Amino acid sequence: MVSANRYGHAAQRHWQRWLPDQYAQITDPDRYFAAAGQDAAQRIDALAGDLAGDGLPGEGYLAAVARLTAARRRAEALVMAGLMPDPGDDDPDEDADPSCGRPLAVWRGHPAWPEIDAEQRERLGADS
Repeated sequence: MVSANRYGHAAQRHWQRWLPDQYAQITDPDRYFAAAGQDAAQRIDALAGDLAGDGLPGEGYLAAVARLTAARRRAEALVMAGLMPDPGDDDPDEDADPSCGRPLAVWRGHPAWPEIDAEQRERLGADS
């Protein structure tokens, strides 16, 4: 059996409490949220690294810890927003980036994933 990490557990509890109708439509919720949680952890790690950037010249230990911690928390907030939509939203993608009309964060199961993933790979040169 696949086990969810803390991100998957948080998302699953959120859906159970706030989105019970949508939650009931998931065939295998434990597997779904385990996969979503693992994907979220990977995306958070990558995004946190991007947000943190390189250390500044002369940056001390505490400043580096603060920079890395802030980047990780921001990454968690962005990624988890895609996993835990506001229960009042009829369309969770309403929180899309207004410049491109897409959600700010998606996971592998999100309908926009293939298109966004392909664009990001192209930007990073990963398809070469």
